[in-house]
Amino acid sequence: MDREPMEECLAHQAMEKGHALNTQMLNRTVLERLAEWLDGRQTGPDWGGVTVNDLREYLAEQKKKRKLAPASLKLEVVVLRNFFRFLHSRGRIEGDVAGQLDLPKLFRYLPDTLTEEEVAALLAVTWGEDGLGLRNKAVMEVFYASGMRVSELTGMRLEYLNLEERTVRVIGKGNKERLVLIGEEAVRALRRYLQSGRPSLVNPRTGGEVFLGNHGRKLTTARIWEVVKEGMRRAGIQKNVYPHLLRHSFATHLLSRGADLRIIQELLGHANIGTTEIYTHVDQERLMQVHRDFHPRK
Repeated sequence: MDREPMEECLAHQAMEKGHALNTQMLNRTVLERLAEWLDGRQTGPDWGGVTVNDLREYLAEQKKKRKLAPASLKLEVVVLRNFFRFLHSRGRIEGDVAGQLDLPKLFRYLPDTLTEEEVAALLAVTWGEDGLGLRNKAVMEVFYASGMRVSELTGMRLEYLNLEERTVRVIGKGNKERLVLIGEEAVRALRRYLQSGRPSLVNPRTGGEVFLGNHGRKLTTARIWEVVKEGMRRAGIQKNVYPHLLRHSFATHLLSRGADLRIIQELLGHANIGTTEIYTHVDQERLMQVHRDFHPRK
C-alpha cells in the first residue's frame, strides 16, 4: 500500500489536532500494521480499493492473533476511523468505509483509590533531610495536592512555578497547557526542597525541571512510581500501586467533599466531561460499601 497518505494523515493529526508523541506513535504502529496486512493480500497500492469487509477481517484476525482486549481493539478501530475519514476528506477515497466499523463495548472500569486516612498515612512517611529525601516528600505532597498526571509532574519547570499564588502551569495531553493549584502543605514541602534539596542534585547538565534524579537530570516517571511504591510500603498500605493512584484519589476525595464535577474536570485537564464522570461511580461505590459495612439492617 502507498505509505504517503499515511504520512500526510499523521502529520495532519500532529499539527492540527495536537496529538501527543505517544498517540502519534500508536497511530503509526496501527496504520503500518494494516498496510503490511493489505500488502500480503495484494490489494494494490490504492487505498480506495479497501472495503469495510477487509477492515473487519483484519480486525478479527488481529483480535485473535494478538488476543486484544476490548479497550485495545477499540483503539485500533478509532485509529482506522480517523485515517479513512481523513482520506475521504482529501478526496483520496469515495466513501468513508471505516465509519461503518462498530466500536467494541467496554466494561466500565472503576479505578482504585486510597482513603483519606491512607493518604494521610502516606504523606506522613518520613524520607530524610538530604536532597533525595526532601525531593521525595515534595513529590508525594504535590502529586496528591494537584492531581497531576505523572508525566506532568516530571515535566514541571521552575519558570512555571508560582509558590506565592500556589499555582503551576503544566503541559498535559496533546501539548495543552493548564493551570494547576497546589495546597499549603505541598508549597511548604516544595520550598524546603527547592531551598535545601534541589541545589545538592544540580550539575552542569541540569535543566529547568523542578524534580531531579541523583544524576541531576529530570526525574523519570518510572522513578516516581518507585517512590510511591516505597511510600506505600513504609505506610503499611496493602494496595495495588500504579502511577495514577494518587490522581484518582485526588479527584474522588474532591467529589466526596462536594466539589463540582466541572471544576474537577478542569483541574484534571480532561477534554471530555465523560472522562471525569467515572469518579461519580467511584464515589457511589464507596458510599455503598460504607452502607454495607455500617448499616444495622444490612
